[in-house]
Amino acid sequence: MKEITYLFAEGHPSAELKHGIIALVRPDLPSIFVAPDDSVFSKNLNNMEQVKARKGPIFALTSGNGAKQLKGIAEEIITVPDAPECLMPILTVIPLQLLA
Repeated sequence: MKEITYLFAEGHPSAELKHGIIALVRPDLPSIFVAPDDSVFSKNLNNMEQVKARKGPIFALTSGNGAKQLKGIAEEIITVPDAPECLMPILTVIPLQLLA
């Protein structure tokens, strides 16, 4: 997408959001969060709230009770089945591949 449209399109770990990437958030640049209901869900939720405060559209990929907690934050929520944390990367990559 980046090469075809000349729009910013890169993946970043949630921990790096506040290291410069947050400056790119604007209403016409959607952010896609992979936030399964796991041990770091609260940290991902905090990052989503930061993007929402800057009026950035949010699309969330989550599992378990994550959809209930993201109801008022994300514009679109995609849910995957609940599974052990070690299997979540496999389940979450499928919707991301379809999106790509």
